[in-house]
Amino acid sequence: MATILSAQDLSKAYPANTLFEGVAVHIEDGDRVGLIGPNGAGKSSLLKILAGSELPDEGEVTRRKNTKIVYIEQDDRFSETATPLSAVIASLDSDSGDQLDNETRSAIALSKLGFVDFDRPVSSLSGGWKKRLSLACAIAKDPDLLLLDEPTNHLDLEGVLWLESFVQQAAMALVFVTHDRVFLENTASRIIELSPAYPGGTFKAEGNYTEFLRRKEAFLDAQEAAESALANKVRRDTAWLRQGIQGRQTRNKTQVEATDRRRDELKQTRDRNAAPDKTTTIDFQATERKTHKLLGLHSVKKSMGDKLLFDDLELMLSPGQRIGLLGVNGSGKTTLIRLMNGELEPDSGTIKKATDLRIVTFSQHRSTLVANQTLQESLCPVGDMVDYRGKMIHVTGWARRFLFEPDQLATTVGNLSGGEQARLLIANLMLLPADVLLLDEPTNDLDIPSMEVLEQALLEFPGAIVLVTHDRFMLERIATEYLGLDDVGGVKTFQTYEKWNSARKSARKTNSSDGTSSRKPTVSGSPVRKRKLSYKEKREYDSMEEDILQAEVEVEQLEAQIADPELAQDHVKSLQCYESLSKAQEKVKVLYARWVELEAIHSGKS
Repeated sequence: MATILSAQDLSKAYPANTLFEGVAVHIEDGDRVGLIGPNGAGKSSLLKILAGSELPDEGEVTRRKNTKIVYIEQDDRFSETATPLSAVIASLDSDSGDQLDNETRSAIALSKLGFVDFDRPVSSLSGGWKKRLSLACAIAKDPDLLLLDEPTNHLDLEGVLWLESFVQQAAMALVFVTHDRVFLENTASRIIELSPAYPGGTFKAEGNYTEFLRRKEAFLDAQEAAESALANKVRRDTAWLRQGIQGRQTRNKTQVEATDRRRDELKQTRDRNAAPDKTTTIDFQATERKTHKLLGLHSVKKSMGDKLLFDDLELMLSPGQRIGLLGVNGSGKTTLIRLMNGELEPDSGTIKKATDLRIVTFSQHRSTLVANQTLQESLCPVGDMVDYRGKMIHVTGWARRFLFEPDQLATTVGNLSGGEQARLLIANLMLLPADVLLLDEPTNDLDIPSMEVLEQALLEFPGAIVLVTHDRFMLERIATEYLGLDDVGGVKTFQTYEKWNSARKSARKTNSSDGTSSRKPTVSGSPVRKRKLSYKEKREYDSMEEDILQAEVEVEQLEAQIADPELAQDHVKSLQCYESLSKAQEKVKVLYARWVELEAIHSGKS
């Protein structure tokens, strides 16, 4: 396959932190590269360097001539007044062609990603549909390489599954940063881990996540063995050096230099082997009460506005019970958690709690964090000692447990990264004894090592857990049962994630075959209603025949030029002619496809 870009010896650092050094990356057509690594390793910075929006401190990136590379950042930002169509048009180069051409390209991109109503406010779209809109802005540019930074963050499971399908079927090469291990398993053809644990700052493995883990384990084992062998050599070198000056004078100077090199190599190897151990420490406090019935919901009903979220809900939480809460965005998962912790009251039904029940809530909105507080004030509001399980720990040591350095204690919470804020919130929750943990998307922004530690802490927690997460790996490892919300008021219990997923697919298939939908259209979901042509689309539709005619005339003219025998004598002009013909033919193809779409809307079939 042809090379799209090649990067060598890339380094990036900030005054207080070195992100990576000596990194090499090679991307070819058709690649599906998963880029992983601990928080702070520099994954986003590396993507920006590959895209050309940032420069490395050292090293170079060689890109194929005329290659189009598009970078999609973590957060989907659009104007408050934007519509899907205006957002995609605004993302295109206004000098690349006339406005109508950009509108056509934008409309085609939106149609490919499932949009029907191009003129609704972007502010009414769910997080999943905003991510689709970001992708539409990207594919309208027809990129050779698409760089996605944490695309699964803040998506519900439905959105993650759709994104998985998009990546599997995409025509362009992709590099994506994600901590979703099932997503990596199902989509990646190659995985690169960016970490100081490896020589050159990266470890690369062809294949999916399972194959990556196998090869990584073998490599780290070999590196530990290399450290042991080097340590033995250095010990012998040290003994030789201690024989005294007279003994050293009879030795070759080269041996002394080799000894110094081995010491340096041993230090570097030890540092690399120690890097994977630098993970956060998570251990939730439990009250260890003996009560069997902690929290009961009986015939609970709740609506938001005109939308019924759930009705006649029955649920009993007991120690050791771990419930995975499933459903699309807007189906009521967060509302149910807020009912359990007492922030909201049910419309009808009762919620009974055990006496002096202690509930600890992790909110996906992180509303308990104060942006203008310093990290130290948030970790330790009074003094400089933290009381953890009756033991006093200095705030510096407490911060280190969650991978914060002492010089970060003066940093305001609002200036922390998403992963750092998540670790801070977990640190604060660990100080609160709990009977019930309510966790609403705790994995957002956490790296894979932190998620593995969190999983182990949850497995060891003796109380009850209600977990909302789009991370399927964590769900399947933690949950003892699942509660599925169907977005139209129904609630059902499932014993496994696979049974819920099968029921979801079966319901969707049934609904599509009989022309009905189990979901009521809401502002948080996909626009599904039939509509008329917008003013811009009507203008486009009315001029479509003339546009196609002009495009076909251009194709005929170029074909006539190519047929001229004299053109073959001028290789430069011949190449330009063939490239122009290819573009003209593609334009005709696109115009016909767009005409079919507009005709379907005009006739009421779409």
